[in-house]
Amino acid sequence: MADEKEQSKMSRRRFMRNSGYVAGGAIGGGILGSLLGTNLLDTNQETAQETNDYNRALMFFTRQKDFDILSAATERIFPEDENGPGAIALGVPYFIDHQLAGSYGNNEKEYMQGPFSPGTDYQGYQSPLKRNELFLVGIQALEDESMNNYNTTFTELEGEQQDELLQAFQNNGVGIKGATSATFFETMRSATLEGAYSDPLYGGNANMDGWRMKEFPGSQMSFIDELDSEDFIEMEPNALRSHISH
Repeated sequence: MADEKEQSKMSRRRFMRNSGYVAGGAIGGGILGSLLGTNLLDTNQETAQETNDYNRALMFFTRQKDFDILSAATERIFPEDENGPGAIALGVPYFIDHQLAGSYGNNEKEYMQGPFSPGTDYQGYQSPLKRNELFLVGIQALEDESMNNYNTTFTELEGEQQDELLQAFQNNGVGIKGATSATFFETMRSATLEGAYSDPLYGGNANMDGWRMKEFPGSQMSFIDELDSEDFIEMEPNALRSHISH
C-alpha cells in the first residue's frame, strides 16, 4: 500500500513537472455535467456564503455559459484524482476570472501596439488581443468546435470528447481570430496551474489544498527553527490572509 501511495503521488508530481496537457481524469462527462450547467454559480455562491469566501464571485465574465465552459476546460487540464481536488473544487475558474478583470487580463504592463508579426516560441505573448479578449475568443471557439463536431455544448460532452477538442487547440489545429489556438490553450493551461497553486487570497487554491498536494508550506513567517534539520519537514501550509488577520 505504501508503494502504491508513493507511486500515485509521483504520478501527480510528474504531471506538474512536465506541465503538459494530460488527457483523462477522475471526473468524466457525466459527473462533470452535474457540476456545471445552470447550477454551478448558485452552488458556489452558497458555498461562499457558508465559508465567508467572497472570492467566489465573478468579476470579468458576464455570461454564465462562458464561465461554465472555462470551468469544464480547466477541470480537464487539472482533474480531480485520488491525490486531491481538481480545478473546479480549488476555485481555479474564479482565479482566472479575477485575473482577467485586472492588469493581467488587460496586458497593462506590456507593449501592445502594432505591427504584430508572427513570433517565435521564445518571444512570449504575440497576439494583438488582450488576454481577456483572447479568453473570450478562445472559449467561443471551443463552443463552436463542440457544436460543429458533436452538435452539443462543450459542457455536455464526455470527458474524452472534451480532451479531443482541447488537444486540437493545443496542436494549433483550430482557427481563431487574432491569435492561434495553441496560444489560447497554453495561456489557459498556465493560468490553470497558477490558480491551483496561488495563494488563496487570489481566489484559487481553496483551503490550500493545492499546496497540500505538493507538500508546499505556503507563506511561513520564518524557517529559522528548521534550517539545521537534515530531514524533510512537513508543516501545515500558511496563507497570506492569516498574516493580514494578525
